[in-house]
This record gives sequence, structure tokens and C-alpha cells, in this order.
Amino acid sequence: MKNLLTAYRALAMVVGVLLAFGALVAFPLKYFAAEGSSAQEFGEQASIVWLVHGWVFIVYVVVSFLLSRRAGWTLGFTATVLVAGLIPLLIFWVERQVVRRLRSEHPELASA
Repeated sequence: MKNLLTAYRALAMVVGVLLAFGALVAFPLKYFAAEGSSAQEFGEQASIVWLVHGWVFIVYVVVSFLLSRRAGWTLGFTATVLVAGLIPLLIFWVERQVVRRLRSEHPELASA
């Protein structure tokens, strides 16, 4: 389970950063910057982050699901963890909750 937790934490951070950048930088620049401006062009070019987020998110969902089955999480907590990768900035808070919960339920993971 230690390897799954490490993979989960890394994927959560990558998904969170990609989602935050896409939602808070690329999207507003692409759609709200002045037409033809360099900011809008940057937003259009940076929109590739959505594609990358999508692929990394799929891996995040698989790893999160495997971790949830190993840890014996409830359906509600599992759903919260899975959906966290779709709401900007929520994933950072959820990742902390996952680590706290796993470390309290599985003391052998304290160093992970």
C-alpha cells in the first residue's frame, strides 16, 4: 500500500497543478483576454494543458480506486477522492485528508 500512497500523492499534485493552471490561467486568458492579444494567444497555446490533465487524471482515478479498495474506504469517501481531480484546488485539501486518514488507520505508512 505504501507504493500506492506514493503514486497517489504524486498524481494528486500533478493533477491539481494542471487543473489549477488550466482553470485559473489558460481558460481565462483564452476566453476573456482581448481578441488577438498576446495574452489570448498564450491562453490558446496553454490550452494543451487540458489534454495532459485528462490523461493524467485517468491514471489518478485508477490509482485512487486501487488505493480505496486496499484501504477499505467508504463509497462516499472514495467518490470524494475521485471527483476532487475535477474541481480546481479541492484536490490539494483532499490529498491531505487521504494522507491523514491512511496514516491514522495504517501506522506503518507514517513514513510515506
